[in-house]
Amino acid sequence: MMESKIQQLIDDGAIFYVSHSGGKDSQAMYALLKEVLPTNQLCVVHSDLGEVEWVGVHNHIIENTAHQVNVVKASKRDGSEKTLLGMVEERGKWPSSSCRQCTSDLKRGPIFKFIRNDLKARGGKIAVNCMGIRAEESSARAKKQSFRYNVSESCGHRDVYDWMPIFDLTTEQVFQVIANAGQKPFWAYENNERLSCVFCIMGSLNDLRHGAIQNPNLYRKYVELEKRIGHTMFMKGKEPVYLEEHTGIRLEDLERR
Repeated sequence: MMESKIQQLIDDGAIFYVSHSGGKDSQAMYALLKEVLPTNQLCVVHSDLGEVEWVGVHNHIIENTAHQVNVVKASKRDGSEKTLLGMVEERGKWPSSSCRQCTSDLKRGPIFKFIRNDLKARGGKIAVNCMGIRAEESSARAKKQSFRYNVSESCGHRDVYDWMPIFDLTTEQVFQVIANAGQKPFWAYENNERLSCVFCIMGSLNDLRHGAIQNPNLYRKYVELEKRIGHTMFMKGKEPVYLEEHTGIRLEDLERR
């Protein structure tokens, strides 16, 4: 049934916008979709998170895609760049699992803005927003619909769908898809479990520690920002836990390495 729906969208001229973060799921999703979608109906979009994402991610995406990589960035009303650390400083708060402003403002917003503008420029009427989200990642994600009509982004002259093409794949299968494509995942996966911001609120302790070791200057910015605004990235119950305490890596120890 899903296959017939996707085929119908292809036949109707839908443009499939593949959100590519440089992570394993995005990479596997693109590798699979490239084989089944018409070349001119597949569009790659990367939301650039600036200094808070792993160095080299952009190049990794380019090296492992056959399509042009359209880079988008979040901006403020005055046209200046909107950044994660700038948002945190202004709000005096870090994002949380229940209030992920980082995702809505820095990823989803810029990507949908691009989709609207690009679809209009093409004279298209149907957009499919493709995301590398998998059920295995968390119980919350397992409850999501792998395919749905996006009411808020659709209008009288535009139909938008959200699709998670690799929703049912396991982590092992994702890495196998990448290998079958003759590619390798981003180098940070040698130690990381997932790839997003270097210091993600959803990141495991292992990923945060690896991020600190590989990016000491960025780690300093996070540690100093926590202290400056008096709000921490992590909590233990109702008690704040500072990043240095959470990772067990103090700045002075890191700088001695």
